[in-house]
Amino acid sequence: MIWDDFFIRWTRIAGNVTFRYFLIAGTVFFLFYFILNGIMASRKMQAKFPKLKDYSRDISYSLITILIFATTAAVVFVLLSPYTLYYRDVEKYGWTYFYLSFPLMFLIHDAYFYWAHRVMHHPKLFKLIHKVHHKSTNPSPWTAYAFHPLEAIVEAGIILVLGFVLPVHQAAFGLFMLFQFSYNVYGHLGYELYPKNFHRTRIGKWINTGTAHNLHHQYFHGNYGLYTLIWDRLFGTLREDYEKKFDQVTQSKPIKSPEKYLA
Repeated sequence: MIWDDFFIRWTRIAGNVTFRYFLIAGTVFFLFYFILNGIMASRKMQAKFPKLKDYSRDISYSLITILIFATTAAVVFVLLSPYTLYYRDVEKYGWTYFYLSFPLMFLIHDAYFYWAHRVMHHPKLFKLIHKVHHKSTNPSPWTAYAFHPLEAIVEAGIILVLGFVLPVHQAAFGLFMLFQFSYNVYGHLGYELYPKNFHRTRIGKWINTGTAHNLHHQYFHGNYGLYTLIWDRLFGTLREDYEKKFDQVTQSKPIKSPEKYLA
């Protein structure tokens, strides 16, 4: 019986995440790489666009990642359910805690990603685990889930971590993962969406931007954060060229018109 529940949950999660991937990444890709590419030319971080082989590689690895995420979630929510802190009845902790769990998940995931990301950049691990993601030196929305299977396991580990350190309603976790993926798509978009001088504001100084993550893909070092730049600033891993690049891509006039997206 438990394996029937596992298969049902796995199928549901895999289907939902696959649908979300193509809906969100596909819609954003169509808008920015076809409809708005001329209007947003000044916000393009790298003049060239990825090639078709880059898109197909990213999508292929993303589909494998989705299967690994679905398997991890099904294991946690079905097989390990009695041992985790995930719950289904909102009244167990109340609505106040339900909403409070979002910033808590945000901070935990941000820390988890930063340190896991830095570890995967160790020379002995990079080629084995993280190199696949960095094949997209000029990322696109399709890159958001483009991980080597071993990295996908590491990334999916947040499901297990949250389940053992924090009471989280399963619906709250689902909404948080929707936010996580959406922000991940923005981080790999290739265009900067935040306004000029955002990175100098009190809040913007600590927020991770598409510019910061694009520099990481382009040069491989520094800017390891996910949602924030807190850890990068605390541990000196924020790239020195970040502010200059952000100024560059948020000025009113394009530096160079992007080439055709299939170049």
